[in-house]
Amino acid sequence: MTTVTQEAGAPFGAAPPSGDEDAAILTRGLTKRFKGGQVAVDTLDLTVPRGSVFGFLGPNGSGKTTTIRMLLGLVAPTQGEYSVLGLPQAQALPKVGALVEGPAFYPYLSGTANLARFDAADPTAHGGTAKRRIADALERVGLSAAAGKRYRNYSLGMRQRLAIAAALLGPRELLVLDEPTNGLDPQGTREVRTLVKEIAAEGTTVFVSSHLLAEVEQMCTHAAIMRTGKLVAQGTIASLSGGLVTRIRVETPGPDDAARVLAGLGLADVRAEGRAVTAELGGHAPEQVNAALVGEGVAVRGLAVVRPSLEDVFVGLTGEGFDVDG
Repeated sequence: MTTVTQEAGAPFGAAPPSGDEDAAILTRGLTKRFKGGQVAVDTLDLTVPRGSVFGFLGPNGSGKTTTIRMLLGLVAPTQGEYSVLGLPQAQALPKVGALVEGPAFYPYLSGTANLARFDAADPTAHGGTAKRRIADALERVGLSAAAGKRYRNYSLGMRQRLAIAAALLGPRELLVLDEPTNGLDPQGTREVRTLVKEIAAEGTTVFVSSHLLAEVEQMCTHAAIMRTGKLVAQGTIASLSGGLVTRIRVETPGPDDAARVLAGLGLADVRAEGRAVTAELGGHAPEQVNAALVGEGVAVRGLAVVRPSLEDVFVGLTGEGFDVDG
């Protein structure tokens, strides 16, 4: 397998990074330093498994888009190595569909006409199959009924789906989406989320850059978290939060009594917060906790198991909220 590589002063195709040779994306020590000394990406070691929906997370300015630009050959790394689909760059890029920093279409043209111009600009596209491929791409993103509608009349969700259609005009093994739900209303966000899952189910690896942690948790199988150019953590969604503690939250008019019962059961870190009491659930079953509370005469208005989120992971690793300046 040949790997696309860029080191300081070295040509593409130099020594490949060692690691998982079956990864859709693999980087080792990937670094981008701009003039003036600003380090946008700092020694990034990233592994994106084939077939995954991979969330690339971080606050705005954390190096996500710069990383994507390096992977797509739009920006040269200062040092380090990277591989895309395990192929030389010229062979890999036709197999990669990408949406970076928002779609750009002609507002007065229809969805079909806009995609026809995108396709005509692709030197690897076959003109004889353009009509069929455009129709297939529009159907794949659910825009067949709006194919003749002018772009200016598309909703935000439809515009994002058209941009994804443009990235899918040819067969793709990897789809790279930079903030695909940015600025969308809840309906548009649901549309894009569903589409990403459908594309992944067909066998395409999807790499999604986002600063919306809750959104990524709903659609991704794996994730990596960036902060100020550095990789904080990566792994499956389950493994990232696996090291954090699951808590139980009890809503009750008698928080003091509830806290006493939870402590008596051996639950750790019992905290009373107004009319709510939380504690580390540990190995206790929620239904047993509820039964103990009721048995002790505590009125339970609500009981929930609170599992750690990706934002909890980020805060736990850095001690800061996710709105850090990057």
